[in-house]
Amino acid sequence: MTTQPDETALPQGALHGLKVIDLSRVLAGPYCTQVLGDHGADVLKIEAPQGDETRRWGPPFVDGSAAYFMGVNRNKRGMVLDFRQDNARTTLAGLLKGADVLVENFKIGTLERWGFGRDVLEKEYPGLVHCRITGFGDDGPHGGMPGYDAAVQAMAGLMSVNGEPNGRPLRAGVPVVDLVTGLNAVIGILLALQERRKSGLGQLVDVSLFDSGLSVLHPHSANYLVTGDLPARTGNAHPNITPYDTFETATGPIFLAVGSDGQFSRLCELIGVSALVEDLRFTTNAQRNKHRNELKQELEKALAGFEVDELADRLIRRGVPCAPVLDLAQALNHPQAKHRNMVWEDSGYRGVGAPVCLSRSPASLRLKPPGLDD
Repeated sequence: MTTQPDETALPQGALHGLKVIDLSRVLAGPYCTQVLGDHGADVLKIEAPQGDETRRWGPPFVDGSAAYFMGVNRNKRGMVLDFRQDNARTTLAGLLKGADVLVENFKIGTLERWGFGRDVLEKEYPGLVHCRITGFGDDGPHGGMPGYDAAVQAMAGLMSVNGEPNGRPLRAGVPVVDLVTGLNAVIGILLALQERRKSGLGQLVDVSLFDSGLSVLHPHSANYLVTGDLPARTGNAHPNITPYDTFETATGPIFLAVGSDGQFSRLCELIGVSALVEDLRFTTNAQRNKHRNELKQELEKALAGFEVDELADRLIRRGVPCAPVLDLAQALNHPQAKHRNMVWEDSGYRGVGAPVCLSRSPASLRLKPPGLDD
């Protein structure tokens, strides 16, 4: 059996002393509580006897649990409770007395059926911050209905703006709605804890996948609300900025994200096409947007003579935003990823590191994801 990292040798995180009861499963809730745990919170993950569904979402598997589960459940202690049993509900009641935060994503009405409805929580645990993650909230036309990342991507409009111009709507390659919902839950919990310092009272943090999906549609939503025009799918290109797209070089694609006239001028200088800066089709971003196809052809003719990594290094050092298009292995093994400690490894565990870096109370790996019998 592998050993856990030595917690006593690690710095206390910013949330040290915060006690979190995690009743959530799958992704948004567990991702939220992992972030809290990474920063020092004492997170107790309580699972039903059959365990979190994602334990079975493999292969690949690690120590009997899927990598999917392992990726969002570190820095938590584990417990199994069957809430159909009276003694399990009694145990939960006792745990909540010492808790600061409860995170759950049950179907609306489940906690009420077990005797932990909102009125009970507010009366019995007045300082508790209760974070409820749902698909659509608990009221309205879709209130109480279950939510799933890909389905919400479709319903919230994300799929409509993702894909090639003449292609079909596409799901994003990562469960962006679940992940953003988890981050919104973290934000909501921290806001409620800050308010509790003044009032002494907890409150309900209501976070839904649908709201979160709608919230990440910028700039498409902003453009639509101003003009009334539906956005078109643009592939890797940007609806507002040009050149902002993938371009082919001699040795592979490069992504250019040129956001100003100055950057465009430096790009043209460095690849030997300075005359394009004076071309009336390309003198401003608005003109470049209007003539984006012609500009892409002109740039790719020039870029065909460059090696992608060397060119990207030259451009970024001159302040032209760009990057070679890396695969996942290249990204995780990039020298900058290693320098920023973005892959955590200890006691047989490997996972993506914490993206929020605090100077005095950094996040750390204290506990591997719990086994179902821990």
